[in-house]
Amino acid sequence: MKGTVWQLQDAKNSFSQVVDLAVKSGAQTITKHGKPAVVIVSAEEYEALRKPKRSLIAALRECPEDLAPLIPERSREKNRAVKFQP
Repeated sequence: MKGTVWQLQDAKNSFSQVVDLAVKSGAQTITKHGKPAVVIVSAEEYEALRKPKRSLIAALRECPEDLAPLIPERSREKNRAVKFQP
């Protein structure tokens, strides 16, 4: 859990502070009966979490540089025979 952990009653009594801390410092966890119940995050962080994640292939396709020099040439050696012990 990131940020501050608040008991429900304390969070109710200090809601403005909880919101301010969520915006400035990150997620604020609210517990109920000693167990995490909810997390308050800023609207900006919430929107970032809602965005669909791109696949690696999509990210590579959007890469502006030519990646060919980074990919090593494939070996032309023939496969060797491997004997397994029974």
